[in-house]
Amino acid sequence: MGRQRSRAAVVSTLVALAGVVVTMSIAASLDHRETLAGDARMDRNATVAAAAISSETRRYLDTLRTTAAAAGAQEALTATEYSAITQPLRTMKLAGATSIAFLVPVPDGTAARVQQRWRERGVPDLELVEHGPGDRVYSIFGTSLDGLPAPGGVDLMLAEAPAATLTESRRTGQPSVSAPYQLIIDRVLPADRRQNSFVLTAPVYTGAGQTFTGWIMLGVRGQNFMGATMAAAGQGLLDMSLTATSRTDRTETTVAALRAATPGLRDVHRTISVPVADGTWTLRLAAHAASLSGAHTDLPLVVGAGGLALTLLLTALIWVLATDRERAHARVRGTTAELRAGEAESQRQTDLLRTVLDGISDGVTVAGPDGRFLLVNPAARRIVGRRDADGGMGTWQAHYGFFRLDGATPFPDDELPLARALGGENCDHVEIVVRNEAYPEGRVISVSARPIETASGRRGAVAVFHDITARKHAETELRGFAGVVAHDLKAPLTAVRGYAELVAECLEGLAEGYKATEEWAGRKGQPAFLDRALRSADKVIGGADRMQRLITELLDYTAARDATLRIEEVDLRALVDDVVAARADAPPGTESAPELAIGPLPWVRGDPVLLRQVLDNLIGNAIKYTAADERPRITITARVDGRGEALIRVADRGIGIPEGEHAAVFDSFHRAGNGVAVPGTGLGLAICRRIVERHGGHIEAEPHEGGGTVFAFTVWTAPKDSSDNPPLSIDPDVHPAGSSR
Repeated sequence: MGRQRSRAAVVSTLVALAGVVVTMSIAASLDHRETLAGDARMDRNATVAAAAISSETRRYLDTLRTTAAAAGAQEALTATEYSAITQPLRTMKLAGATSIAFLVPVPDGTAARVQQRWRERGVPDLELVEHGPGDRVYSIFGTSLDGLPAPGGVDLMLAEAPAATLTESRRTGQPSVSAPYQLIIDRVLPADRRQNSFVLTAPVYTGAGQTFTGWIMLGVRGQNFMGATMAAAGQGLLDMSLTATSRTDRTETTVAALRAATPGLRDVHRTISVPVADGTWTLRLAAHAASLSGAHTDLPLVVGAGGLALTLLLTALIWVLATDRERAHARVRGTTAELRAGEAESQRQTDLLRTVLDGISDGVTVAGPDGRFLLVNPAARRIVGRRDADGGMGTWQAHYGFFRLDGATPFPDDELPLARALGGENCDHVEIVVRNEAYPEGRVISVSARPIETASGRRGAVAVFHDITARKHAETELRGFAGVVAHDLKAPLTAVRGYAELVAECLEGLAEGYKATEEWAGRKGQPAFLDRALRSADKVIGGADRMQRLITELLDYTAARDATLRIEEVDLRALVDDVVAARADAPPGTESAPELAIGPLPWVRGDPVLLRQVLDNLIGNAIKYTAADERPRITITARVDGRGEALIRVADRGIGIPEGEHAAVFDSFHRAGNGVAVPGTGLGLAICRRIVERHGGHIEAEPHEGGGTVFAFTVWTAPKDSSDNPPLSIDPDVHPAGSSR
């Protein structure tokens, strides 16, 4: 018995030692992995921050180059032309930008002559005061971008930093950035409100020989310029400072700085060089390691404590079994091996899942059958800006601040993708606006959700979402640019068409005069060169008309997406009558006059101008896409469900849409391949979809029994009584289409 106890003691001691060693090794390995994860996260944050700052500075440089090229393209730049060139910059909201000015070199002793030249070009009050001998550089035209005056006649050679960048820009022929310095207007502010500024300068060349004319200079306040970009890149976790080195004395000056709100010692640091124009700025980042996702958690401690507890349990179990029966040894060894294997596999799976979920940038949530969250990764909490909701799905909208894309209509809890997935429905790329205390300006996220089976066999759901706010902002800027371009193209197109009509009239008059000459007397027709010239003029007029239609629809498309919604109670019947009266312009009794049947239509909540455009496009398409030998027949009806959502249907008997293209017709520039040559740009239905979705509804198309197409869209009703809105049937042989009820 003593030998058995001694043997048991030896075995128990060995098991205890082995358990402690294995447990401590696993805990140390986990701690090392978390340290590596923190370093990797810091490296990613540093790369992202540097890329964001580089992207923002490139945008300003591109703006500067474009403005310089536009100024150089003018034969003789005037104040009016410069104002037109820089006008779009006022709407671009360039953060930190103070003004953009056109500068010219003034050789010694020529100030009066230069002053007179630019007075004649639109600056009658220009005064060029010579502050000393030598060549000078003066501002001629200035456009304010921050609301403060941007006077001309300022001698830039009096300020060391701008003077140096002007010299460097002219020497290299490329944009140049100055060392940071304080504006005179900032030096009188309190110390805590002062910030350094810098200027970006680009040379201006004119003519085929690329003659140097002057410079375009953009002034920027550093903290205002980079503050928002650094805050977004740092995500509230990083201290960031951006410095520039002087070309003369190599001293470093701060451009912008940001202090994170997270407490603790900054024990992780990174330094990155960021190229800006012809200079290089230095970005320094610091963070508290514990604030980095996945860097320091309680997992090693938990694993160590659990391993020690398991080791103690195994030691006691071995002691009991070893002192009872000899055959227990084999069973203990088997059990120990299984436990270790299970522990190792469980630890591996836990590490893998935690590493994946903590490392990805997309948010992931898993909800149980009752709508309570079973798993939420750090990215999910960061994207929505709130901790997990304590209640079920009925609390999600109020807790997180979910809204439809208009930013004002609350997103119903039962229509959220995760709630629909709990009901067994797959959801893809649903766009939701998140607005709460963390994101008062709102963020746009894209959510996809799928139903899953839980371990108990009951239905759960998983949702994956990511932040698409930056993409939406980029799309908005691009659409705004397209709108500006479209507006600017209208005037020259009108001029082209007018000149083409004038040419056509002159050619017709020339043809009449030529026929009256003795040389052409008695001949039929007119000279071939006049026929060719008239056909060419007609082609120019036709092309200008097509381009005008395209520009108009591009502007409508931009307005449908970006125009501010003016929500009010709208009589849908009145809108339909107005559209019908404007569209049905054929004389009564002709084959082209449409037959219309209009059922009772409700009052709805929406923007009357945009809703009228939807109805106008749908009714106009129904008339346009009807065979030439048939009379258009259109039926407009509505149905309201118990939630107050109205389904509006516009059915026609036209040529229809080919099978498989009913969803694609709502894409931009898509035209159905129905073999009918009807003029159009393919934007009408895309505009309809944009407007309907901004009102919180959806639109779709389906075949109409017996031929034609049915377009149906939803919109929310208003608390108005529509019982005084009787059905209407219009026979074009009796009443003109669009006549009053």
